[in-house]
Amino acid sequence: MFDKLHEACGVFGIFGHVEASKLAYLGLYSLQHRGQESAGIASADGTRVRVVRRMGHVADIFDEATLAELPGHIAIGHTRYSTAGESRLSNAQPILIDCVHGQIGICHNGNIVNANEVRERLVRAGSIFQSNSDTEVVLHLYARSQAGTFEDAIVESITQLTGAFSLALITREHLIAVRDPHGFRPLALGRLGDAWVVCSETCALDLIGATCVRDVEPGEVVIIGADGLRSIKPFPALPLSHCIFEHVYFARPDSEVFGESVNEVRTELGRRLARETAVPADVVVPIPDSGVCAATGYAEDTRLPLRFGLIRNHYVGRTFIEPAQSIRHFGVKVKLNPVRSILAGQRVVLIDDSIVRGTTSRKIVKMVRAAGAREVHVRISCPPTISPCFYGVDTPRRSELIAATHTLEEIRRYLGADSLGYLSLDGLVQSVRGGGRSYCTSCYTGRYPVAFPKDQTAYLQLTLKLNDQPATLPQEEPESVA
Repeated sequence: MFDKLHEACGVFGIFGHVEASKLAYLGLYSLQHRGQESAGIASADGTRVRVVRRMGHVADIFDEATLAELPGHIAIGHTRYSTAGESRLSNAQPILIDCVHGQIGICHNGNIVNANEVRERLVRAGSIFQSNSDTEVVLHLYARSQAGTFEDAIVESITQLTGAFSLALITREHLIAVRDPHGFRPLALGRLGDAWVVCSETCALDLIGATCVRDVEPGEVVIIGADGLRSIKPFPALPLSHCIFEHVYFARPDSEVFGESVNEVRTELGRRLARETAVPADVVVPIPDSGVCAATGYAEDTRLPLRFGLIRNHYVGRTFIEPAQSIRHFGVKVKLNPVRSILAGQRVVLIDDSIVRGTTSRKIVKMVRAAGAREVHVRISCPPTISPCFYGVDTPRRSELIAATHTLEEIRRYLGADSLGYLSLDGLVQSVRGGGRSYCTSCYTGRYPVAFPKDQTAYLQLTLKLNDQPATLPQEEPESVA
């Protein structure tokens, strides 16, 4: 939506419930914000694992008849946004195989940074891949393992991986949850009566009436079967690198991730943003929905009124038929509409969580001015985004990130704002537990906790010049809302 970094994927798993697939459906419904390209559920009844996966949204894929095809007391599910691999059905998850160790299905949130290297080695050894998803690498490693048990085969497979991976796996009789040793992406463990649940965010637990027990720990493998829950920790201890952008934008504000309330962290981001960048103004207006929590904190600290001067249409589909005679800024207008009675004649502070390319922010500033605002001051509740992410977030090349190629003043002029202010890196990390020492901030610093293969270094090149011409500010994007 708009000019944002795209979400990571969402995973869900449940063991020990007679309506496992229906609860997986509800869990995925809560995690729809983490991926809208495809979704799928795999279920097991002790004798067989079945899977349904399709392109589209959860509510459009699953109905009573479809869920009836997924019997059993174990289920895993996935909502996908492609961070590694194209957006196509062969890359949808769960991915299910049958091998010497038996049937196994997998759901993955993250990005395995050495996937290409491992894939090339496997292909040379005779493996045939059906997708270009990094997740399939895990299954090939599992199928080729000579380990005597499925548990040992899983451990042998995952310990060959580097990068970000929160996994939910299913066999005919077990639910397995895995989290990489850096803990990049969240994964919670909960209970629903006698059933166990794992999920990317606690909002999925809330919907089905489950309670959160704890996080799956970084570097932990949780195996759940008829004999209960067992924990294995096969990885060496490594520095924690929780993704701080989960708090800035990805996670729902009603979730807890990494043991902290997303709403409380975002509100604190707004308070600190006010202390660092306050400007004389009449009204604080969030850009919905991602700017609401920070705007609340900003308004609280400055004692300015918080007003919803931009209204979001929540019922816009993936595409929209535009009239033959083009409407200027149509793509933004169909999603956001200004409230003139709130904006007219006012000095407005517009609050958002981030700026990526800046094209949509520019259009929103113009919209607010057209509604009669006397001044428009843009405030962003995170530092400038200057580097791409390799750990499960779809980001543009560094040369496409406006803050990587232009000064604050150049961005302000491009947006058409009277002033522009970002939250400092110190303000960001002080808003989370432990002063941010356990968090990854590579998108703001360019310092990466896990090295990535040489074939990906091209994405880090900051192209300030092309044919000896200086980098230019982004052009107006097409008005499509697709």
